[in-house]
Amino acid sequence: MGLFVVVLCGLSLQVMMGCTGAAKSSRVNLRTFTGCAVREFTFLAKKPGCRGMRITTDACWGRCETWEKPVLDPPYIDAHHQVCTYNETTLVTVKLPHCVPDADPYYTYPVALRCDCGVCSTSSTECETL
Repeated sequence: MGLFVVVLCGLSLQVMMGCTGAAKSSRVNLRTFTGCAVREFTFLAKKPGCRGMRITTDACWGRCETWEKPVLDPPYIDAHHQVCTYNETTLVTVKLPHCVPDADPYYTYPVALRCDCGVCSTSSTECETL
């Protein structure tokens, strides 16, 4: 019997924006890296009434230790799930191009300053468990 748990994390802003990742030059082998790090990330910022704008920022990226084991007592499983999540951020505001007159052209997004493996917090991250 296996229990499969998937935890998807990313800032809710990133999910809404159709994001794509872009790696900074690094000596770390990203295929085998276990941990959490700040990494360059590019996404398309959009707001109603304005044209989209590509923004490159820093976001959290990584793989953290996670495990589950069966136990005899309810809830019949001992689980330890950590995700790569934001520990410290700052906000940056940009002006989107070509906005209609009534649209607010200013767009604010977070920039990761420090990332750590930890419990997924819905205050800064979109957490989904399947």
